[in-house]
Amino acid sequence: MLVFILRRLMQALLVMLTVALIAFSLFQFVGDPVSNLLGQEATQEQRDALRKELGLDQSFVAQFAAFVGNAVQGEFGLSLKQGRKVSTLIAEAFPATMELALAAAVIALTVGIPLGVYAALRRGRPLAQLVMALSLLGVSLPTFLIGILLIMVFAVNLQWLPSFGRGEVIDLGGWTTGLLKWETLRHLILPAITLSLFQLALILRLVRAEMLEVLRTDYIKFARARGLSERVVHFGHALRNTLVPVITITGLQLGSLIAFAIITEQVFQWPGMGLLFIQAVQFSDIPVMAAYLCLISLIFVVINLAVDLLYFAVDPRLRIDDAKGGHL
Repeated sequence: MLVFILRRLMQALLVMLTVALIAFSLFQFVGDPVSNLLGQEATQEQRDALRKELGLDQSFVAQFAAFVGNAVQGEFGLSLKQGRKVSTLIAEAFPATMELALAAAVIALTVGIPLGVYAALRRGRPLAQLVMALSLLGVSLPTFLIGILLIMVFAVNLQWLPSFGRGEVIDLGGWTTGLLKWETLRHLILPAITLSLFQLALILRLVRAEMLEVLRTDYIKFARARGLSERVVHFGHALRNTLVPVITITGLQLGSLIAFAIITEQVFQWPGMGLLFIQAVQFSDIPVMAAYLCLISLIFVVINLAVDLLYFAVDPRLRIDDAKGGHL
């Protein structure tokens, strides 16, 4: 177990260093930050002083080492657009994105898994076929179109839910949330549904496919031959083994929800990291873009590590291979 964790940590470290190098390279090829900060009217002395203060007069290796050191401490400099610390901007936007991504993940899991099991156990029935048809629609439709349709129906025509913003949030010691008030929670419903639909359809189809595959295996036939009830066979044996690959996909999709919430946040003007990143791209705000890239990569690395550990705990074959010194 310890060898497995150390191996994964070394892989994660290499990935983060590679991402840090890519993020740092953005500074080298997209304009001069000194000109962006001071403007064209600044004197040469002012430019030289700021360049020295930012460490831009040093070599590439020295600058990269300083960048990594600051990134480890959560520091990415000043935003070229707002003139504020990037870490502060990220800290303000991060709770909104996490709240949206977690709400979407809960919807995708609590709806996708039961529907996938139903579509597998009731294969061929009209309702199961309708579920599969709707799941294909959920996979095919682009996120921005789903968001616009939901806004048109529930915000414009029916006027049941707000169409943009996060509403009034509560500050819990540096972490803001809108989950504690119904009026604010209403703002979360449409963007969370929009973000969850693709993941929901994907999980549904995956669970159905895996469930059908497991139901064909010999040990399921043996369980039925022993006289076990269909409920025990389906939910005590088949579903448990179905969820092993689903854990991996679900973990990766949680990272995708956070990384690709950009479109949903743009459509609903949700004040999260995705909207902050879009604004940074429009202004060529490289420090914000680099911080976003590093943070999203870190989230993916942590989620992948957690998924690997869960997979290791769930699948006994991996523990046997690791005990024998096998490579994963």
